[in-house]
Amino acid sequence: MNEPTLSSLYRDMWLIRAFEQGLETEFAKGNVPGMLHTGLGQEATQAALAAHLDATDSYFPDHRCHGVNALAQERHRGGGRRIMAELFGRSTGVCSGKGGSLHSADPLAGNFGNNAIEGSYMATVLGVALAAKMRGEAKVACAIIGDGTVGRGEFHESLNMSAIWELPTLYACVNNGYAIYTPVGKGHASADIVDLARGYGFRCEQVDGNDIVAAHEAVGRAFEHIRGGGGPFFLEFKTWRWQGVFSGEFRPAEEVEYWRKDHDAILMAGDRLRQMGWTDEHLAEVESEAHATISDWIDFAKESPMPDPAKATSDVYVGFEVSGS
Repeated sequence: MNEPTLSSLYRDMWLIRAFEQGLETEFAKGNVPGMLHTGLGQEATQAALAAHLDATDSYFPDHRCHGVNALAQERHRGGGRRIMAELFGRSTGVCSGKGGSLHSADPLAGNFGNNAIEGSYMATVLGVALAAKMRGEAKVACAIIGDGTVGRGEFHESLNMSAIWELPTLYACVNNGYAIYTPVGKGHASADIVDLARGYGFRCEQVDGNDIVAAHEAVGRAFEHIRGGGGPFFLEFKTWRWQGVFSGEFRPAEEVEYWRKDHDAILMAGDRLRQMGWTDEHLAEVESEAHATISDWIDFAKESPMPDPAKATSDVYVGFEVSGS
């Protein structure tokens, strides 16, 4: 990978981390309503996916995809801060503050939305993928799922249908080691989810989800395969989330040490950039710029008005208005 590409991805990873860290701080203050699931530790997987997704592609994000959403919004709709405003429940958000973390969507940026029921969109992605195939469009329909989602029926139903119809579907499985607090090897027959996907007969790969170079190249292969008419592709990112889901969740100290210090995606990318001539000061500048950008986005969100209660039923159905009694 050349220096311009790696430096761009490094900036994206820092923007994602700063976004999540800022969210955590504001959530603790009570400024972010609802539930919050961060993707800290998973920055490389999100940056790699966002780098290849065009506005004409479609993706269905999971609960921890704030970074993908922000980058897609910034690149294709001119303002990542609208994702921040959405999470704050403000009228300037992509869904006017009514979607929040679990339901924010903007198809014009490629974001077809998440669902509070993890994995349900594995059925929805089939419709988008089928439409692209019927129209003869070289588009990718991407479902970003976690290892826990693999335990749902939609996982197998979706992979089976994609295989039968040879749909342009990318299954981006972010295996972060735990489904809530259950280790992946305890919840599935294999701790490597790719083993389960291979039975459906289409191309599958597993990649180190914290190695931004490997992740970026793997996503590139997947997109090339799908756009070229090769049918569905299953890509498993082996990564790790920093946060637990519930207070008191136990994870072995040596595991935490490995993922947060020895295998941190941003630190690893920074080491590569040093080998290309970057200084510690240059790396620190990128981090500082990311935090400054996110601080501006947070200020924008806080300064934005709350949604108008009179518009609570607007945009519920396309072409129809819901009237109150």
